[in-house]
Amino acid sequence: MNGHESTTELRQLLAATEDQARPEAVASRRAKGHRTARENLDDLCDPGSFIEYGQLAIAAQRGRRSEDDLRHNTPADGVITGLATINAAQFGPAAGQVAVAIYDYTVLAGTQGYFHHKKLDRILEVANRELLPIVMYTEGGGGRPGDTDVTTQIAGLDLPTFARWAGLSGVVPRIAVNNGYCFAGNAALFGSADLRIATKSSWIGMAGPAMIEGGGLGRFEATEIGPVEVQSRNGVIDLVCADEAEATACARQLLGYFQGIIDEYECADQSALAALLPADRRYSYHVRRVIETLADTGSFLEMSAGFGGAVVTGFIRLEGRPLGLVASDCRVLGGAIDADAAQKAARFLRLCSSHGLPILSLCDTPGFMVGPASEEQAAVRHMSDLFVAGAQLEVPLVAVFLRKAYGLGAMAMAGGSFAGPVYAAAWPSGEFGGMGLEGAVRLGFRKELEAETDPKKREALFDTLLASLYDKGRAIEAATHLEIDAVIDPADTRRHVSRALATAD
Repeated sequence: MNGHESTTELRQLLAATEDQARPEAVASRRAKGHRTARENLDDLCDPGSFIEYGQLAIAAQRGRRSEDDLRHNTPADGVITGLATINAAQFGPAAGQVAVAIYDYTVLAGTQGYFHHKKLDRILEVANRELLPIVMYTEGGGGRPGDTDVTTQIAGLDLPTFARWAGLSGVVPRIAVNNGYCFAGNAALFGSADLRIATKSSWIGMAGPAMIEGGGLGRFEATEIGPVEVQSRNGVIDLVCADEAEATACARQLLGYFQGIIDEYECADQSALAALLPADRRYSYHVRRVIETLADTGSFLEMSAGFGGAVVTGFIRLEGRPLGLVASDCRVLGGAIDADAAQKAARFLRLCSSHGLPILSLCDTPGFMVGPASEEQAAVRHMSDLFVAGAQLEVPLVAVFLRKAYGLGAMAMAGGSFAGPVYAAAWPSGEFGGMGLEGAVRLGFRKELEAETDPKKREALFDTLLASLYDKGRAIEAATHLEIDAVIDPADTRRHVSRALATAD
């Protein structure tokens, strides 16, 4: 065979892996309202930047199927891997370098076979060596029992894929995207990622229907296992998107927070910030409106919104700089940090710290959630872990106290101590204390309150004592005693935070 013939053969073999060569599989995929793996690949990566690894692989099933059959029905052995750039036009070609792995559900239901794993292992090794972020699409049914060519394994459990993927935690950012069914090994990869995106048409579980039935646990439809409603509520999914197009756009945006600063940005009128908090301290407000006003326009992307709602976590930009954000939501449990919120916040702080993202904390909390029901949720373990995460931060944290800052919960929101942030400031509405004011009055003045038998006079006494404690704990008093660094005009928040972070650099 001469060079021209060899080139022709190569082109034919490569073309056989493309969507155009598999119209039936593509049509079946689109009939379900989904995109193909290569359509997601093209949408994710910068045009013309993708270099594929292992494109000619086929399933290890030559002993039971013809090579033509395998090349037509198992192209790339069900997973597309390679290197590309993403967002290079914004952040430059060096910062845009990424590794990519996209499962192809049209190939044996996205199951994980022998060569499939070798391809994953190879791209993960390259990503580790070159310190490249990774985006992985995880749709698939887990391990594949049909690779009959492999005769030197019994269980096949000595593969390095899962440990290699998990071992990249804290080394490079890892984003997982899922659409459709994601079970067993695929779910293990999804769950091990740093940031987990799923479409509304996702079902994610550590076992699929066959494994569950095989374990004697009954028969279930795939759509009964780990639906989005469940997995977003329990924290498995960080971001829910309408479809693969939105999920891919969000993956690109998420990656951008780890790629650098944007030179051009806009922001809302900062004079509007003060009016977003009600005049009456007893009333709640929408903290996301505060965040969106404070951040660069369109830069706020919230993570884990359905889980641990008393603390908002997400990413923003401030004057083009990417930041991690934690913020109290007083509309959930009055802003009291429960076990789920503490767990969510601790994980997020560690993620930001590992990848060099400074943190902005907007605090308005009466403290940690207390009581027997809270303890049943392992409050001591999760809340204490939030202190550990704060103490281990290797990035600057700026704390801004919007309103309430009470007890251990407020300290945890400030990285474990008011002395920990590079800058700790309050709005004039800030109020401070060792515990919530109402509780402090009831506990500290119990005898006086119980001694007053007239209900109206007791209520008046309570109000007087409460007002006295409030005056003593006002932000201006805290600043006078140097418990915080400053009291600032809300309209100046962006400027103060940006200057503090610039100094920390």
